[in-house]
Amino acid sequence: MSEEKKSLNFLEQIIEEDLANGMPKENLRFRFPPEPNGYLHIGHTKAIGISFGLGEKYNAPVNLRFDDTNPAKEEQEYVDAIKRDVAWLGFQWENECYSSDYFQQLYDWAVQLIKDGKAYVDSQSSEAMAEQKGTPTQPGVAGPYRDRSVEENLDLFTRMKNGEFDEGAHVLRAKIDMTSPNMLMRDPIMYRILKKAHHRTGDNWVIYPMYDWTHGESDYIEQISHSLCSLEFKPHRELYNWFRDNVYEYSQSEYPLAPKQREFSRLNLSYTVMSKRKLMKLVEEGVVSGWDDPRMPTISGLRRRGYTPASIRSFVETVGVSKRENVIDVALLEFKIREDLNKTANRVMAVLDPVKLVITNYPEGEEEILIAENNPEDENSGSREVPFSRELYIEREDFKEEANKKYFRLTIGKEVRLKNAYIIKGESCIKDENGNITEIHCTYDPLSKSGSGTEESKRKVKGTIHWVSKKHAVKAEVRAYDRLFLDEAPDSHKDKDFMEFLNPNSLEKITAYVEPSLQSAKVGDRFQFQRLGYFNVDDDSTSESLVFNKTVGLRDTWAKKNS
Repeated sequence: MSEEKKSLNFLEQIIEEDLANGMPKENLRFRFPPEPNGYLHIGHTKAIGISFGLGEKYNAPVNLRFDDTNPAKEEQEYVDAIKRDVAWLGFQWENECYSSDYFQQLYDWAVQLIKDGKAYVDSQSSEAMAEQKGTPTQPGVAGPYRDRSVEENLDLFTRMKNGEFDEGAHVLRAKIDMTSPNMLMRDPIMYRILKKAHHRTGDNWVIYPMYDWTHGESDYIEQISHSLCSLEFKPHRELYNWFRDNVYEYSQSEYPLAPKQREFSRLNLSYTVMSKRKLMKLVEEGVVSGWDDPRMPTISGLRRRGYTPASIRSFVETVGVSKRENVIDVALLEFKIREDLNKTANRVMAVLDPVKLVITNYPEGEEEILIAENNPEDENSGSREVPFSRELYIEREDFKEEANKKYFRLTIGKEVRLKNAYIIKGESCIKDENGNITEIHCTYDPLSKSGSGTEESKRKVKGTIHWVSKKHAVKAEVRAYDRLFLDEAPDSHKDKDFMEFLNPNSLEKITAYVEPSLQSAKVGDRFQFQRLGYFNVDDDSTSESLVFNKTVGLRDTWAKKNS
């Protein structure tokens, strides 16, 4: 096997084999088919990346198709959100399609199956149908309506379509094999009565096709060459092929290409849940502020938290394409955003837990402007001006009145460098009646200014701390996010509800002080708060009231914290 062949993932190998066996390259067509019943999450990015990635690799069109067959749960809001997310990730679709566009064709094909004796109307209750369907170890048995005449089935199905019956009165079932070892082949339901308005077709229909019937035939209508889906649909492949082949018999002149379904493993992420139903519960019960809450694994939540399209795409590429289910450590996703923002985010200074620092030998009333490099990883990022004065804010944890030899920050009698500024020496501190430090006094070496070229400026000290000028500091709200769940697999416990593992400290709102250059920051802008982590400007932010989200720390502290 050549090196190139070895480097192909198994889906690419399937496609290459099809091309080698005579499939014209121009027949290649893929699709991403979400149901618009919620927002896309990180798990969907794998399916998005696979389909659109193959489209890019083979220069083949990719459809964005909404499998909108359940009006009870689907909304235009979700359609709009999905389109926004896919476009934000940097992918372009060839056609925007909807399964609802094919409702008439699906109905006509269902009528043909009835005429061929391959579908029938069943009038049993759902409980009775479930009972006669059998179990994985026991074959099903034929129901009392399985041998209705073609004429009676056509009449009932027409009347179902015309709205003459209540919900649950009848369903249309495919007539396949009630003894099949694959329970999905035991006369699956094709249509049910559902008297609810559809977000696109309105009240035109009161019967709606089931997913298995709709999905494969939508692929067929769109002439999708390779229908790629996650592993839970592998048992559905037999039914996918049965529906496809029985329609192909009398439609191949119009639709000559018969799609093939192939499956890949899902993307499962630690410390979160991927079920739309469970994510919906978090939203509806107010655990999070909405689908785009930065703690959510939704693409909109990740975007709001400060993740970049490049970091998510790199994450998906690293995870790769496989046939085996596994759980990916969320630390890999966090590594990818650090890697990307390290190259692209400007460095700024912000103090999240401020304590006042007074440089006692710095002239009162004097100010100066220091020049700071924006991003040492980007030679084109330029520099900015940072004001300096006698009174500063520093982080409370950057000072200890007494400390051991391993503490390299500010303490009485020892020196540290203020980032981009001077070397200072701790002299004393003031405390309140509870013993809390309210003010730190220090002195500075006026010849030690960073970048000034003096011998003193080149003097090495073991610690460097960040700061903001008290007079010039801009107050901001910082939202520090932690993982939403304390358990690595919160929905894997059969005896416990996933909500029991919620992290009560997943959000901390902090009043911080930031350097004045951030006053003009716009929603979505990303920064590295030096020594603290990566942050971005939240949607709630205004020029009068800045709000920053913590995207990720500079290093993984979770593993250490929980070891």
